[in-house]
Amino acid sequence: MNHIALSQTATLPTKYGTFKIQAFKEGEKEHLAIFTDGFNQEHDAPIVRVHSECLTGDALGSLKCDCGEQLQFALAMIAQEGGMVIYHRQEGRNIGLLNKVNAYALQDTGLDTVEANHQLGFRADERTYEVVEFILAHFGVTRIRLLTNNPAKIESLHAVEIVERLPIQITPNPKNAHYLQVKKEQMGHLL
Repeated sequence: MNHIALSQTATLPTKYGTFKIQAFKEGEKEHLAIFTDGFNQEHDAPIVRVHSECLTGDALGSLKCDCGEQLQFALAMIAQEGGMVIYHRQEGRNIGLLNKVNAYALQDTGLDTVEANHQLGFRADERTYEVVEFILAHFGVTRIRLLTNNPAKIESLHAVEIVERLPIQITPNPKNAHYLQVKKEQMGHLL
């Protein structure tokens, strides 16, 4: 793994509550840990959400996916119960923003999200999770309750004990219903 540079820890007041925030720079990617104060001392197995970056869903409110709603759900939950969101900078399942928009264009012609990635020469999901394990180790976290629907995240985290998987239930809309069906049927998401 590349050298990882760490920022200072700062306070981040949000509409969900006040968090602490720290950045982790891995090469050109800058990941974030957003957490409640003392989360790793208060809980034997804190809630952790590994949220993969989705500019269109997280910042622009895209209805094509459920990413923005999942991030909002996770931030609201950890504000209430304590925990951490790792904002994992791997846009478009790690194919990058340019390729993600190209995949969107292919989806406009009738391909699903998996088919579009394959058409562009990528696997359905190109993400890796080594930096996530580094971040958890940095905070001394060895046991977690993982907030996810993605079995690949569960299988990829080897350095921590996942004592419980917590689901994220988002109500589908007409624009993302097929996308969610593909995630469930082709990618094994636990929806």
